[in-house]
Amino acid sequence: MTTTPGKIKIEDYNYPLPDEKIAKFPLQERHMSKLLFSKGEVIEEKQFTDLPKLLLKNSLLVFNETKVVKARLVFKKSTGATIEIFCLEPIEPVNDFQLAYQQKSPVVWKCFIGNAKRWKSGELELEFDNNGSVIKLYAEKTKQLSEGYLVTFRWDDDDIPFLEIINNAGFIPIPPYLNRKAVSEDNVRYQTVYAVHEGSVAAPTAGLHFTPKIISELNNYSIETDKLTLHVGAGTFKPVVSQTIATHEMHTEKVIVGISTLKHVLKKLNDPIIPVGTTSMRTIESLFWMAVKLQKGNKEFAVEQWDPYELIVEPDFTSAKALTLLLNFLEENNLEELKGETRLMIAPGYNFKIASGLITNFHQPKSTLLLLVSALIGDNWKDAYEFALNNNFRFLSYGDSCLFLT
Repeated sequence: MTTTPGKIKIEDYNYPLPDEKIAKFPLQERHMSKLLFSKGEVIEEKQFTDLPKLLLKNSLLVFNETKVVKARLVFKKSTGATIEIFCLEPIEPVNDFQLAYQQKSPVVWKCFIGNAKRWKSGELELEFDNNGSVIKLYAEKTKQLSEGYLVTFRWDDDDIPFLEIINNAGFIPIPPYLNRKAVSEDNVRYQTVYAVHEGSVAAPTAGLHFTPKIISELNNYSIETDKLTLHVGAGTFKPVVSQTIATHEMHTEKVIVGISTLKHVLKKLNDPIIPVGTTSMRTIESLFWMAVKLQKGNKEFAVEQWDPYELIVEPDFTSAKALTLLLNFLEENNLEELKGETRLMIAPGYNFKIASGLITNFHQPKSTLLLLVSALIGDNWKDAYEFALNNNFRFLSYGDSCLFLT
């Protein structure tokens, strides 16, 4: 058990970020980004193509295979008012992302609604082309939640699944801080080349720099790779608005980790394990806390925000024991993958259980993602970010990359 970092002042994780430092569009080639290399007191400017030779041999990189969906739907009322509906997570008839996208009309989703005050009641209608045929999509706001609304969607073709509907009617939800509309280029560039499982409303941006060529080069340097899935929610952009992080509420995100990945991570515990992105980091670290709760009889595989700082862990409960416990559970129950959810807050004071480094982008000031970086490398984040600002690195989702090694 570690002291809960609730007293951390978020202002201590602020830094000046001029708008011109934010990359509004991706580079022409994914792999042409800069790479900030940080290990101990060393901070150097590299190219992303240098990554394979900067990693220690026998390292394991863990990728997040989630895929961004066209979750932004734009409706126009007869009055001319524009209503934007941002689909966050499925509610009915199922809440599993992969199953939810295959559902036929009607479905219920939790959504954010832009310009909600102009939509008092009634159905909205959106007509769009679906592979040569005209489809009508209807939306009805059914319930207001503490954050967002429940929206019922129905459409006039019972043979079409919801994924096909939003892929043809919706737009890629690029980050709000880009202050621009999505363009066709974003449909390709705001996805990793290894994206497989639909479910995210934001990209795991650390992976945007990888190309098939760089991934294949990792093998030449004896770098192993594996994958998992965390579906990134809109909460990833949620700023910390309180003075301390004690009252900040972390968002819940769905995670899926295959049994083969668990075995691979267990095998590599004595080698460097480097998550590609904060989403991969939160997922593999959540595995330990899922195991702690499983040992206590909790089979829900749900990690709460402050679990690492409040749960009592027996001194001999190692990461190897934790992963073995999860594997035994899956095998005993004939499960091929672990499905759960996490609200894990990784902040300074956190004791890392599996990860020993991180590949990531530069994050917004006063964000939980910056707290995660600080938890890994301490106050060195300040020197790294100052170096980047002084050396024309590009920031945020379409910006340059970092390799932090401990």
